[in-house]
Amino acid sequence: MANNLHSSFQLGEKVERMIEWLSSFGKTENGGVTRLLYSEPWLLAQEALRKKMDQCGLCTYFDDVGNLFGRAEGTESSSPIILTGSHIDTVIDGGKYDGSYGIISSLLAVEYLLNHYGFPKKTIEVVSLCEEEGSRFPITYWGSGAITGKYTFEQIQEMTDSQGISFVKAMEDCGFGMGKFPSPLKKDIQCFVELHIEQGRILERKGKTLGIVSHISGQRRYNVTVVGESNHAGTTPMIYRKDAVSIASELITLITNKARARDLMATVGKVIAKPNVPNVIAGEVMFTLDVRHHNEEFLDDFCSEILQYLKIISKQNEVGISVEEWMRVKPVTMDFYLTKLSAEIAENQNLSYEFLVSGAGHDSQVFGTYCPTALFFVPSCKGISHSPKEFTDKLYLENGLKFLIEYLYRLAY
Repeated sequence: MANNLHSSFQLGEKVERMIEWLSSFGKTENGGVTRLLYSEPWLLAQEALRKKMDQCGLCTYFDDVGNLFGRAEGTESSSPIILTGSHIDTVIDGGKYDGSYGIISSLLAVEYLLNHYGFPKKTIEVVSLCEEEGSRFPITYWGSGAITGKYTFEQIQEMTDSQGISFVKAMEDCGFGMGKFPSPLKKDIQCFVELHIEQGRILERKGKTLGIVSHISGQRRYNVTVVGESNHAGTTPMIYRKDAVSIASELITLITNKARARDLMATVGKVIAKPNVPNVIAGEVMFTLDVRHHNEEFLDDFCSEILQYLKIISKQNEVGISVEEWMRVKPVTMDFYLTKLSAEIAENQNLSYEFLVSGAGHDSQVFGTYCPTALFFVPSCKGISHSPKEFTDKLYLENGLKFLIEYLYRLAY
């Protein structure tokens, strides 16, 4: 079917226009987007999207956490839902494509199918998920987590943002969380389909048009604290020092080298030294450690090895080293049938493609533990994301949309 898509439909230009339109909600001075969960720009964007969905012939509704749905009713009675979309929220001063492209492409794909083929056999719902990034409150995947039952209202009762505004108040100020809308939990999903920008540069470097995600990496995040002895920088001989910075530096280098040799991702993104004074030996250093891989056993083995090594270094240097694990996310494998279908459609459309492991988390990671799930990428220019410089060429946007149209046609028609 997709080979016969009308070129006059100007899909690429339509995607670009809608991305620019959606980016106006929360647009920053330097061309980025700040659209945080339950903020005014967030609410205005969801309401504007609802009007767009109405205009496309979809039956729209919110659930009680603020996820927005546009429903194309299937002709087969009681058919399970094919859910497609992405997240509406952004990081602070983020890019205009992250999340938004997935929502817009899903909406335009369903609009095209309705205009050319009528209502589907199986119900399709386009979803604008309320939150994924965790940029305002200390929680990620609130939208998909509420749909799948991973999260409940009880888990957010004590949460506040950096301004001290409670999660509950922010949600209620937008009209949600008070039982006015249906429960977010859905038990009738056949599958979830998400189209996203890559946020990396593998596709660009390999000259590929489409990324078909086979796995999403699992994650472990730790705070590692080294407690040595703070002392005078000029009077304490090197041999007698318990320098927390020096020991932490050795640990960071060793972890990085081991990760490189094992072909997994290990990142130290934050370091805090105390007392953080030029002429004083640091008595304490805390650094974060983010470790990712798509094989859970491999991930566990690496982390266990590192934690054992920390004990050895602690004893050798007579310093305290403590470790706090604060995130554990399981790797997720995308559905075999949906992945196979992806490759078949890409070949039929003469799209060059690459099977990828996603190192970044996506809503598909949550849905992938709940229902059959497929995740696809289009290239990101220079791999830049979470930045106003985030960009994807119109041709790639159009190719991704054409692919999605065919994909949803195969699933629903």
